[in-house]
Amino acid sequence: MDWLTLLGLALALAMDAFAVALATGTVLSRLTGRHLFRLGFHFGLFQALMPVIGWLAGQTIIQWVSAWDHWIAFGLLALIGGRMIREALSEEPPADERDPTRGLNLVMLSIATSIDALAVGFSLSVIGVSIWLPALVIGLVAGALTVAGMLLGGRIGSRWGSRVEVLGGLILIGIGLRILIEHLSA
Repeated sequence: MDWLTLLGLALALAMDAFAVALATGTVLSRLTGRHLFRLGFHFGLFQALMPVIGWLAGQTIIQWVSAWDHWIAFGLLALIGGRMIREALSEEPPADERDPTRGLNLVMLSIATSIDALAVGFSLSVIGVSIWLPALVIGLVAGALTVAGMLLGGRIGSRWGSRVEVLGGLILIGIGLRILIEHLSA
């Protein structure tokens, strides 16, 4: 696999991570280095590991996952997006658990943004491409675009407040719907 193809693949896989990071950056009242590291590291790690898992899984497991991956991604993104919208419209003061770069939200977002990489890993195994360099490049690109998305989202969120949090939730739901529609129409 040539470098241009590999970089294009990595960028394509990182677009969901970038969009989710953008939405996540809008939610946080104050974006810190910890937030950037946690989300960038986890998104990069999951984006790197999923192709490896797909590459190793073989045809039996990938057929089961590919039949449901779009539903899993949609469900996770819709759940988190719905929570964001509910909390933005709520009269209650913000809770500490709203930080999407921690706990179960972080894991769910990491899985939802990287689940398509399973199929990519399987595809690379079918065409006989070693997975190690592509996984590294995919993970690094996803991590870098995640940090960039969070920084941009933080700037937007600081200017427009909770309205942007509602928009961020809608974006997450929209990404989930796009994934669902693409897979159902294929």
